[in-house]
Amino acid sequence: MPKKHQDLPIKFASVFDGLPGISHGFFGRGGGVSKGKYSSLNTGRGSGDNPAHIAENRKRVARAMGTSSTHLLSNHQIHSTQVVVVEKPWTAGAEPKADAMVTRTPGLALSALSADCSPVLFADMNAGVIGATHAGWRGALAGVTDATIMAMVNLGARRKNIKAAIGPCLSAKHFEVGPEFVGEFISENLGNARHFKKGDGDRSYFDIKAYLLQKLARAGVKDAVALPDCTYGAPNAYFSYRYNCHNDIGDYGRNISVIMLNQRL
Repeated sequence: MPKKHQDLPIKFASVFDGLPGISHGFFGRGGGVSKGKYSSLNTGRGSGDNPAHIAENRKRVARAMGTSSTHLLSNHQIHSTQVVVVEKPWTAGAEPKADAMVTRTPGLALSALSADCSPVLFADMNAGVIGATHAGWRGALAGVTDATIMAMVNLGARRKNIKAAIGPCLSAKHFEVGPEFVGEFISENLGNARHFKKGDGDRSYFDIKAYLLQKLARAGVKDAVALPDCTYGAPNAYFSYRYNCHNDIGDYGRNISVIMLNQRL
């Protein structure tokens, strides 16, 4: 497990408890150096935050994970199903355009950045293969978790041995959507109607955590959990794009979720 750095809060998923050889953590907005609307552990280079603050925040996360900031890797996320197979670190500014990454190389900390979208971490410790996925609703519907699992299988993982955890994201209570949104998911599968609750007028509320758990189960993942944390409902603990929009706060920071195969000593 990651070591705490100063007052760096970290959440863990029970599904990974007792697994030898991996470290993981879901980080919120506490314990960093950023100021104002980015306060304080903003790790998103795509935000308008001070780059020096972002670099220090990422260094703190890397240290907590037991690696260096050069080995804490993030994609340039584009709400796609693109998956990167990682064998070595890349430099800041050279991030691949993708929304998932997988590896079997120890010491590489794979991450997903989010601010309401769903971060999903994966591990098959029998095969020594891990993955990290950014699943916004578009990517989730298009099958980014399916693509991540397939990439893991291509590295030697077996679906029945993969464990997965969905981190802090927008909960159903605050995920208000319109009829066109509902229609896209119903078009995929009529059974997806179960993930929507009727709201006022033509509005509905979407349970993306339940939807992703269903996707994972249908892909052959037998052991998956979703953390209960809601990014919108806990704005002091997590960055939330939707919360900032609703409160006229321009721009937003990013939460980071990380998984790593530990180096063999």
